[in-house]
Amino acid sequence: MACFFSIFCLLTININNSKSCRAYIHNGFWFFKLLLLGAMCSGAFFIPDQETFLNAWRYVGAIGAFIFIGIQLFLIVDFAHKWNKNWTAGTVHNKLWYASLALVTLIMYSIATGGLIFMAVFYTQRDGCMENKILLGVNGGLCLLISLVAISPCVQNRQPHSGLLQSGLISCYVTYLTFSALSSKPGEVVLDEHGKNVTICVPDLGQDLYRDKNLVTGLGTTLLFVCILYSCLTSTTRSSSDALQGRYAAPEQEVARCCFCFGPYGEDTEEQQNMKEGPGVIYDEKKGTVYSYSYFHFVFLLASLYVMMTVTNWFNYESANIETFFNGSWSIFWVKTASCWMCVLLYLCTLVAPLCCPSRQFYV
Repeated sequence: MACFFSIFCLLTININNSKSCRAYIHNGFWFFKLLLLGAMCSGAFFIPDQETFLNAWRYVGAIGAFIFIGIQLFLIVDFAHKWNKNWTAGTVHNKLWYASLALVTLIMYSIATGGLIFMAVFYTQRDGCMENKILLGVNGGLCLLISLVAISPCVQNRQPHSGLLQSGLISCYVTYLTFSALSSKPGEVVLDEHGKNVTICVPDLGQDLYRDKNLVTGLGTTLLFVCILYSCLTSTTRSSSDALQGRYAAPEQEVARCCFCFGPYGEDTEEQQNMKEGPGVIYDEKKGTVYSYSYFHFVFLLASLYVMMTVTNWFNYESANIETFFNGSWSIFWVKTASCWMCVLLYLCTLVAPLCCPSRQFYV
């Protein structure tokens, strides 16, 4: 699949018109595409000297998977800034937006704090579980750090739109990644007072939850691929592409709305202004392509590599087993932990960058 999407990524480079010949490759020929994909999947079993190929391919997969994770983290940080900027713009005309900001911020910090307390209760014990205690302490300290930096006077002077809403959202995401990492971490096995092996540092939820392991595995696998597919599709929207290329709307053009993430930037388009007159299509690609076709296939290329690395236990495929995939793995634990710290670092960079480069204008 990675080779399949890489081919179409190259074929659709610099397409600006949906009526061009190469655009039909992206928008049509579905039967031949599926036929080509099936042929490539079958041909993968006949690659000569597979040992050498796999030794080289694992590095390609690791690089692509980390780029995919980085894109998602960048878009999450951008979403946090865009949310706060949009709702703050509404306070100029309606003071009720202040109440909305305060309520959402309180909810997010309550979720983050409750999540950390939950993990401290169920994933730590008085004796042992030192790694879990250190991880919870470090990530909880990072959540406090980004909250203090976001409301610090030096940051507020340079970025008036910075506030606790963004740091609250990032704290929630850090809490989620921490929980996901601890859930992926293998439990510690120690001897109890009777000399029997006992697994600690994992929540004791009883045996009823694991009665049907095939059902748990099926639901977990389905959820994994649904989340990855959603990430791919949200990464290829026009607003996400603009964010990745550093194109933002000016603050004075913001129009506050509850579902701001689905609205356009700036003024309404011609099609939106005519919506009251009858059915219309906002993104019809009359004058050009709405999103980059090449970037669309590039994201799916990275997602394919990410799925490959995930289901093979980050290329420890000798011990990879779909039935035991969700029982814990050190490689998955460290990948999720690193993703958590990368997210915090990206958010801190967006706060500190205007201080380091005062002559440059930042729209975040």
